[in-house]
Amino acid sequence: MSKIFSLWSAICRFKYGVVLAIIVLIVGFADDNSYWNRHKRQLVLSQLSEEIANYKAQYEDDDKRLKELDENPIALEKLAREKYHMKRDNEDLFIVFDNSESKPAEADSLSAL
Repeated sequence: MSKIFSLWSAICRFKYGVVLAIIVLIVGFADDNSYWNRHKRQLVLSQLSEEIANYKAQYEDDDKRLKELDENPIALEKLAREKYHMKRDNEDLFIVFDNSESKPAEADSLSAL
């Protein structure tokens, strides 16, 4: 009983400090709008802002390429020939794949076994 009484007397003596500590804990950690949750949301917001900036840059690059393809038929033909392996009617098309880049990867995967 004396331990409870001494604890109660300490709380009464430092009642303003105890109330302040409880408020700091509630505002800092326990509440839905706490500082901790706000900090986590701020980190997510900064990551999303970076993604938005990346997507805007990618959009601008793609928009420039699209405008170039609309305005320049030579660029359109170059894209069709390189990416989609298209050819004219009177041409023969030979596709050569360079396998030298894949050989070291295959050698590494075989040596790992």
